[in-house]
Amino acid sequence: MHTPTKAFLSVLSLISLSTLAQEHVIDTVHSRQLDEVVVTGQIEPQSLKKSVSNVRVITRADIDRQAANNMADLMNFYLNINVTQDTGQGRSTVSMFGLDGQYLKVLVDNVPLVSDTGLGNNIDLTQINLDDVQQVEIIEGSMGVTHGANAVSGIINIITKKSTLHKWEINAFAQEETVGKEYAAFNQGRHIQSLKISHNISEHWFASIGGNRNDFSGFQDQRGGQNYTTSETDVNKQRGFSWLPKEQYVANAMVSYKKNQTRVFYKFDYFNENIDYYNPIISIQPNYPFWDVLFGNDRRYKTERLYHHLNASGHVFTNQTYTISASYQKQTRDFEDFKYFIEERREAESNRLTYQSTEVAYSTGNIANLLNNKKFNLQAGYEFVNEKGFASAESGLFLDPDIGASDKNATLRNLDAYTAAEIAVNDRFSGRAGLRYSFQNKFEDQYAASVGLRYLFDHNIELRSSLGKSYRSPNFEELYTYFVDANHDVQGNEDLVPEESISVEANIKKTTDFSSGVKMANSFMVTYLNVNDRIGQVLTDATVGLHYKYINIDTYKVWNFATNHQFDYQNLSVKFGVAIVGVSQNIDTGAVTSDTKYLFSPQVNGTLNYVVPKWKTDFSVFYKLNGRQQQVVQTDSNNDAVLDIARISSFSWLNASVRKAFFNNRFEVTAGARNLLDVTNVRSSIAQGGTEGHGGGSTDLPTAYGRSYFLKLAYNINI
Repeated sequence: MHTPTKAFLSVLSLISLSTLAQEHVIDTVHSRQLDEVVVTGQIEPQSLKKSVSNVRVITRADIDRQAANNMADLMNFYLNINVTQDTGQGRSTVSMFGLDGQYLKVLVDNVPLVSDTGLGNNIDLTQINLDDVQQVEIIEGSMGVTHGANAVSGIINIITKKSTLHKWEINAFAQEETVGKEYAAFNQGRHIQSLKISHNISEHWFASIGGNRNDFSGFQDQRGGQNYTTSETDVNKQRGFSWLPKEQYVANAMVSYKKNQTRVFYKFDYFNENIDYYNPIISIQPNYPFWDVLFGNDRRYKTERLYHHLNASGHVFTNQTYTISASYQKQTRDFEDFKYFIEERREAESNRLTYQSTEVAYSTGNIANLLNNKKFNLQAGYEFVNEKGFASAESGLFLDPDIGASDKNATLRNLDAYTAAEIAVNDRFSGRAGLRYSFQNKFEDQYAASVGLRYLFDHNIELRSSLGKSYRSPNFEELYTYFVDANHDVQGNEDLVPEESISVEANIKKTTDFSSGVKMANSFMVTYLNVNDRIGQVLTDATVGLHYKYINIDTYKVWNFATNHQFDYQNLSVKFGVAIVGVSQNIDTGAVTSDTKYLFSPQVNGTLNYVVPKWKTDFSVFYKLNGRQQQVVQTDSNNDAVLDIARISSFSWLNASVRKAFFNNRFEVTAGARNLLDVTNVRSSIAQGGTEGHGGGSTDLPTAYGRSYFLKLAYNINI
């Protein structure tokens, strides 16, 4: 976007802010909310304490204290979760237990979110805006019964706001951030504006509409930026950005109706993103008899997502409850090639093409309390998915030397039926069991099963355990990639079978209320996860060049030991946790076989929050240590497949923020710093490992862009 347009939007945002007021009281109560309602993995919404599943909840207050605008801002500080940056594509994806985003399912209001290559998996976290979010719920382990395919390592369910306390609520904020040391009013740093209007139209009707703009101007670091040509003092300096500039627009709307036990809502979201790539190679166009013209062959990546969700819930017959959702989603990714004439600051000869898209028709529904029994809650449900994938010849995935580049279209469809039963033997002991059967159009039919138990001992001791079986279906690229030329041979495999997983978890938690007002909560959790038939890309033929193919080769096992502690006293809240994750991979390519020893990685996190009610001020500190990570990887040496151990050095995140309310709680300021320890690149090395001694090199992984500072100004009107 041109600078004048950016300036106009920023000024418009400030004008909007100046005309709005806020009535927002910083919460001063930090006691544990054991009656907090959770919906993920439950037959019916219920309190956190009564839940059979072990659910982690990130509240709206947690989001506000971090001034988090998208999920990538939020997820760095939680145990067993890692956010991976891809600076070349401008993406941030999440992994759990060392398994990448294909194994973790991301949902919005229990509906999986579409991505470039699938449904619910491998989501770019920067594309999930948090303005409209009430809370985020996380469950670790296989959740295949309630959430179907690909919920192997766990699920993240984003619960959006669906009501307000006032007749009118108008919320607006502007947020400015540095990107490392780089900041300017319009063309450096990060600039965010947001506006949301909510209205209780009547006793039964509610509506809201909102929008958000997030302008990340890129991180130059040692590069020269968009308009760089040459430097006499540094001949090695290149044009472009280390982290690509990215501009996002989000619009959402909701209409809901509620009367007695019936509730219906329709939610719409629109997402638009531009990522700019500036070619470091500068081309010259002769312009005789005048001076030569310098230009770059640049590219702009454009992502557009449409999200429609219609939901109805209520009662049938006497006490039976139903919930049904229907969703249509489409995400497309285009690129626009253009010439950028550097000295003239002008674009020309643009050509736009859709190179990847996913279109999904989705529906899920269930009926609960079928037997009308307070102690035995039986649920039956279904899920339908029709997913159309497309990749154009220009995507680089499909190139056949005989027929050339070609487009690829494919449809994956499944219809699932599931049932779950929750038994409350008494006030202390309850259990849950479930079974899902999936009818597939591409693969053999699959099934998932689970059982969970909860027991409440005296002295506020809670014991939970669960056993679950799930599966992951191969994605579009694993099935259909065909990239073969003189230098490459990378092929998908339509004969791939879904991966299968088993997870076992045990969790014990104790809460204590002391007469002095101190409240403590301590928990210890053990998780075991086993993934069979894991899909990997292997070297299949080294005699005539490097031939790679996706096959089911890998068994992946995880042991996770985690402990969490919380201390609350008056206006002080402290949280602390430690996790040790051990991963064992048994890879057998036919040419080489790995051993099965466990490689362990530690994590430590902590949060401190203190409120001064007299000052209406909230102080917060967030910390996480990511210990050294180790993983078996396949490399090639002299056209031979070799298994080695990749090691990523340890590093730490540290954020701090202060929130303060002014003018009778109508104006709120949040200021703080991200990445106070100034992390940028993290060392990654290939060490001697696998079945043979094989020395390797090392490289730097772009992890962050250094210490950054932010300032957020927020106003609300509540009428």
